[in-house]
Amino acid sequence: MTTANALGGKFPLGADVTVNRVGFGAMQLAGPGVFGPPADREKAIAVLRRAVELGIDHIDTSDFYGPWVVNELIAEALHPYDSGLVLATKIGAYRDDKANWLPLNHPDALRAQVHDNLRRLKVDVLDLVYLRDMGLQEGIAFTDQVGALHELKEQGLIRNIGLSNVEPDHFREARAITPIAAVQNLYNVVNRTSAELLRATAEAEVGFVPFFPLGSGFTDSRARGDEVLKSVADKHGATQAQVSLAWLLHRSANVLLIPGTSSVGHLEENTAAGRLALDQDDTAKLDALVADGETLEAAH
Repeated sequence: MTTANALGGKFPLGADVTVNRVGFGAMQLAGPGVFGPPADREKAIAVLRRAVELGIDHIDTSDFYGPWVVNELIAEALHPYDSGLVLATKIGAYRDDKANWLPLNHPDALRAQVHDNLRRLKVDVLDLVYLRDMGLQEGIAFTDQVGALHELKEQGLIRNIGLSNVEPDHFREARAITPIAAVQNLYNVVNRTSAELLRATAEAEVGFVPFFPLGSGFTDSRARGDEVLKSVADKHGATQAQVSLAWLLHRSANVLLIPGTSSVGHLEENTAAGRLALDQDDTAKLDALVADGETLEAAH
């Protein structure tokens, strides 16, 4: 299912779409807390353009990053888009004026968000739209939300549908309604709580896109996690971030990475993780950090 290349090989991301397994998450291009504009707009645009220069063909975004800021940056930096570039976005949430993340998942609201993403990204069809679970609003069924996206796909406004921040049951329910191209859930070397979903997507040959692939939880687990990561990184002359990303690529052939950054240097470093070949001893050490379904803290 995969082929070797400098960006970790390739994997299908829905119907008639194949991407490099190392992509880019654009969330950090907004201001602090993913709210407001970046401090340096030209620097943010330079990151996007460098990503494409490096061969990245999968960029993950959302209208609620900023809000609106990141999609507008992408359009400014990259439109008209290269024919092979896949833009994935998320719907199902909004930001209030205090920067809170709140659910907005009524089917009518989802339809409006799709049209908003189309307009700001300056496209006629969205390559991949994730339904982000922020907690159901009263009286709104998950199946109705998925059904709304399926209708938009039938209308030609969405090419592929994905799910984000969901449980295995959501994956099964959604696939009974419409094909699911990818699932985006929290998963990294110290947090394996989505292990069941990773297995389910692998069996179905559906892409699994871990968010926080470098893990916000790492800071609370520095003593144990960094000791192992550092030993593997030192062995390969790599950074701990590169080892963490390379481990995800080795973990399952359907994993697609979207590490985010607002720095060209970090972008280049993250992208180079696709060339890092871990051996069996490396992966065994990293696998042993945490059991499936646990975090590093729970394993103590």
